[in-house]
Amino acid sequence: SFGVIADIQYADAEDGYDFSGCRRRYYRQSLSLLRNAVEAWGAERVPLAFVLQLGDSIDGRNACSGETESALEQVLAVLGRLSVPVHHAWGNHEFYNFSRARLVHTGLNSRPAGARASTPAGDCQAYHFSPAARFRVVVLDAYDLSILGREPDSPQYQESLQLLREKNPNDNLNSPTGLKEPQFVEFNGGFSQGQLDWFNEVLKFSDENQEKVVVTGHLPIHPDASDGVCLAWNYKDALSVIHSHQCVICFLAGHLHDGGYCLDSHRVHHLTLEGVIETPPESNAFGTIYVYEDKLVLKGRGRISDRVMRF
Repeated sequence: SFGVIADIQYADAEDGYDFSGCRRRYYRQSLSLLRNAVEAWGAERVPLAFVLQLGDSIDGRNACSGETESALEQVLAVLGRLSVPVHHAWGNHEFYNFSRARLVHTGLNSRPAGARASTPAGDCQAYHFSPAARFRVVVLDAYDLSILGREPDSPQYQESLQLLREKNPNDNLNSPTGLKEPQFVEFNGGFSQGQLDWFNEVLKFSDENQEKVVVTGHLPIHPDASDGVCLAWNYKDALSVIHSHQCVICFLAGHLHDGGYCLDSHRVHHLTLEGVIETPPESNAFGTIYVYEDKLVLKGRGRISDRVMRF
């Protein structure tokens, strides 16, 4: 079994609202909800194997207030009470606070030491691990293609900016207005061809070894488990890799605070977790997933519903 949580977006700030001014965000309270999750996971009758933190651990407003390091320290301190590994996906709010080069040297870098031989080239942070026999988890880097967190003079930034401007002619690159592909906004990102090739090889290995694979990343990759805006830029490419193999049973994402779910045409479950940041103080937003031979069973708390995902 393992724990799942997404979009904590902690900041020591009064409640605020999303960009539309409609959705309340509980910046300070999110740390209390994280504590609730950690306490519940610690009280599980059978100890968890690990926890997946699906990105946006702290909010971008910390960068404006100069409290980035403090906010991250507080989140990591709570997660540090767990006796099991925590695996972190990187989201847009991580990159509002840190450069990619800096993130590598924080506690949000959960890529195993010495893993370089089994990870993509360059500074892509994707990796995989096997917590049990015939079961593998792949953590994708959904901002491998992105203008967030990279130096403007870097080749990766220039490539990403060119792609973004080709798809989004708006002056405000965070606006999806009028776009045929509304996911092409600045606060999203995508997967480089190098990462997709690596991902394909990992799944080929898992097919050959009859493994079941759970894939995770901050951004959803299926339109039916998201809205049109919150998808990875080239989500179709990631789906194509998954659908060319037999081993993937589930894709876990965050980013869309409302959450979402679908079972796709290849019987892959796509679960987008509701975000802690928009969860009222009297509720919760985390879960535990129990892995069986033929199914995943999600025990949700608060806004996250229970679910049985058979494969």
